[in-house]
Amino acid sequence: MKNTKRVLASLFTAILWLCPLTGNASEFNFAVNPVIPENQIDKNKTYFDLEMAPGAVQTVAVQLRNDTDQEVTITPTIASATTNLNGVVEYGLNDITPDDTLAYNMADLVEVPEEVVIPKQSQVDVALKIKMPQESFKGIIAGGLTLKETIKEEETQASEEQGLAIKNEYAYVVAILLRQSEEAVTPNLHLLNVEAGQINARNTINVTLQNPEATYINSLRLINEVTKKGQSETLYASDTSRMQMAPNSHFSYPISLEGQRLAAGDYHLTSVAYAGKSEDGQYKVMNEEGEEESYLYQWTFEKDFTIAGDVARNLNESDVSIEQTHPWIYVLIGVLLLLLVLFLLWYRRKKRASENQEL
Repeated sequence: MKNTKRVLASLFTAILWLCPLTGNASEFNFAVNPVIPENQIDKNKTYFDLEMAPGAVQTVAVQLRNDTDQEVTITPTIASATTNLNGVVEYGLNDITPDDTLAYNMADLVEVPEEVVIPKQSQVDVALKIKMPQESFKGIIAGGLTLKETIKEEETQASEEQGLAIKNEYAYVVAILLRQSEEAVTPNLHLLNVEAGQINARNTINVTLQNPEATYINSLRLINEVTKKGQSETLYASDTSRMQMAPNSHFSYPISLEGQRLAAGDYHLTSVAYAGKSEDGQYKVMNEEGEEESYLYQWTFEKDFTIAGDVARNLNESDVSIEQTHPWIYVLIGVLLLLLVLFLLWYRRKKRASENQEL
């Protein structure tokens, strides 16, 4: 399954995680440049990766530059990192529920102004006040700063009057990683749940995985097989690599049914996950090109699950890839045909009786 581009109401987002901080003037009315402090772990990175002592307070800055001839208004927001259904880490605001293992919400640790105005042909600094938790911990607290241009009401009205169907809004997202030491944390992975569902109005088997540790799970590869409980024939399968999970996060990985109808019954999932792709890895597996890959970590999960009849029926009826059939229509047609035959028989009998009376 290939990672799909995420479209949120025509919000075009430039993710600055592992990417250069550059903006196209035709798209962005402002440019972003984090001011990297001395306690940055890797000063070559264009996002914040800070080592701070427990309870420490530090203010860092992000430079915003406006090269246009009009002032630009920016709304900064802070969010914890999450993992979306494609196995991609997100650093901006979204509707993903925080994981139960998330001890610290990035929004509670970083203060930003509610609004920033950049005068025309000017540059301003946005201050981020960071408060490291008092408690000692190992690993990483991950999140991001979203810088979204605020569209003025009069500009929106002007666009509507001109009949423009698409309103483009642009945002930068700068990752923020906080840690108290560089001591490594061993990754772990849990299987939380398996259930039938839908993605984009198409039936799926959703496998919910949890990363309970304060570290990233990198180079995640997931191989799934679904069978009827007690049987060996594979009904549904998937094999997806190059995924990543944020620290203390979960995501529901969808196994596509590729247009097949769901059937009620008891099922069994076998799932094997690999992570930490490395030449030194002890776990070997072949990729789609027939080449051997080595991973540092492996987890194997087995889980039974049940699809109820009403759940399967409702999902099948709303799956846009399944040609819908309506049995009641055929029943109705059959009843109408039967009534028509009975009527014709009755009419012929009545006509024949009338003819006999005339004789």
